[in-house]
Amino acid sequence: MSTTNYPSASPQNQPPKKDSKNLIIGLLAVGILGTWGYFLWDKNKSDQQITSLQTQYVAVDSSKNELQKSFDAAVIRLDSLTGYNNELEGKLSERNSEIQKMKNNIAAKLKKERLTEREKKELAAQITDLNSKINNLEQEVARLTQENQVLTTEKTQLTADKEKLSTDLATTNTAKQELEKKVDVASTLNASSIAITPIDERSGGKEKVTTTAKRVDKLVISFDVDNRIAAGGATDVYVAVTDPEGKPVTVEALGSGTFTTREEGDKFYTFKMPVTIETGKKVHVEYPWKQNSGFKRGNYKIEVYHNGFKIGEGVRELKKGGIFG
Repeated sequence: MSTTNYPSASPQNQPPKKDSKNLIIGLLAVGILGTWGYFLWDKNKSDQQITSLQTQYVAVDSSKNELQKSFDAAVIRLDSLTGYNNELEGKLSERNSEIQKMKNNIAAKLKKERLTEREKKELAAQITDLNSKINNLEQEVARLTQENQVLTTEKTQLTADKEKLSTDLATTNTAKQELEKKVDVASTLNASSIAITPIDERSGGKEKVTTTAKRVDKLVISFDVDNRIAAGGATDVYVAVTDPEGKPVTVEALGSGTFTTREEGDKFYTFKMPVTIETGKKVHVEYPWKQNSGFKRGNYKIEVYHNGFKIGEGVRELKKGGIFG
C-alpha cells in the first residue's frame, strides 16, 4: 500500500537493485531519524507558543473586564450629576415663581388709592415676608452657584475620564480580537497517520484490499486528529479528492460542495466529516468514499482541511491490473 502523509510524496518506485539495498536502507534510516528530530523540536516550539497565547488572552480579557467596570461606574456618576443639576435648577425656578406671585400681589394692592389700617398691616407683613424670601433666595443662589461650579468641574473631569476609558476599552477590544484570531488559528486540528485504502467489496459482505483500479469499489480514507487547546465538541473536517487527471472528485448527490480556505480561496470538497474531538486527545476518524462511477487508473490525491487550513494530504496509486486482474 502506497500512502504518504503531508507534505505529499510521490508513489513508490520499483524495488532497488540488490547490491544497493543496504545503502538505501541506511539513507532512509538517517532521513527518518532526522525527520522525527525536527518534528519533536517543532512540536515543543508550537506548545510554547500556544501556552504563551493562552496566558496573554487571559490577561487581556481580565483587563477588559476591569475597564468595563470603571467605564460603567463613570457613566453612572455622570448621569447622577446631570440629574442633580437639573433638580437644583427646578427648585430655583419654583422659588422664583413663588416670589413673583407675591410681588405681583403686593403691587396690585398698592395701586389702591386708599388703604385701611388692616390692609396696611397685611401689606407690611407681606413685604417683610417677601424680603425674607428674597434674602433666602439670594443665599440659595450663592450656594448653588458655588456648588454648580464644583459640579461643572467634576463633570468636566468625569467627561474626560469617560472619553479616556472609552479609548482604553476600544484599544483593549482590539488587542482581544487580535488574540482571539491567534487562538483561533492555534486551535486548528493537526492531522497524522493519513491512509488511503482501496477496497474490493465481494459477495457475502467480505472486503479485500486491492490496487487494481477496476476492482476498487471504495476508498477508505482514515487519519488521526488532535489539538492541545481546541475546545471539545463537534467540528467539521473537509476532504478534497483529486482524480488521476487532476480533476476534483465531486458528486453533489453524495454531499460534495465548496468551502472557503484561508490561503487558497474557494475550493471544491468531496465530502465533509463531522468529528467529535476532546481537548488534548488524539481521535481516529475514518470515511469510506464510494462514488457513483468507476475509479480510474493512476494516482488519487486527498487533501484534508480544518478551520480553513490544509492540515494534511496523501496519495494512493491504482493500477491497471495484471493478467488475472
